[in-house]
Amino acid sequence: MEYSHLLTERLSLDAVTHDDLDQVHALQADPQVWRHLPAGRHDTRERTAAYIASIERGWAADGLGYWAIRPGRGQGGSLPGGILLGVGGCTVRHDAMWNLYYRFSPAAQGHGFAAEMVKAACDAAADLRPDLPLVASVLAHNRSSQATALRAGLEQVWRGPDPGNPDVSAVRLIYADRPLSDGLIETLTGLKLGVADPAGPA
Repeated sequence: MEYSHLLTERLSLDAVTHDDLDQVHALQADPQVWRHLPAGRHDTRERTAAYIASIERGWAADGLGYWAIRPGRGQGGSLPGGILLGVGGCTVRHDAMWNLYYRFSPAAQGHGFAAEMVKAACDAAADLRPDLPLVASVLAHNRSSQATALRAGLEQVWRGPDPGNPDVSAVRLIYADRPLSDGLIETLTGLKLGVADPAGPA
């Protein structure tokens, strides 16, 4: 099945391309989008262009990646058809896992759009490479992202520090649809197991 364009109940999902640069940069440069990780904000269009190029490579390699998420059918005219609600989907990382990603504009949050996109992404990943675990990595203080991962049926499998985060007190949580090997967790976190706390409630 072709996944570069999908329609869900309310959303139109299209593979991110360079044509989306203006809208994707506006999203990624919005401080409100990055309130949980200010260092992640895109401060130049060049950074966003490089980000989009990596997304395009993922689509070419794996047949799935991140979508530009816009209003689709069933919106009843409540949102302009061309507006970018967010970016999200699944991409293969380390040839060992599907990385589940979702980032929405503040105006698009709280409407269930993330859950709708995530379901489409999880279904596509399971169809293409069911052998790979589905993984979401979120910050412990980002409660909405945690809730989205849990609604997708993922469970917390690791909790520990977040190397490279300017906030040295930040805690990273890893959610997955199955147990992960110690080696994969170490690859994802850059840490040796035993440095971090065991998985536990956020």
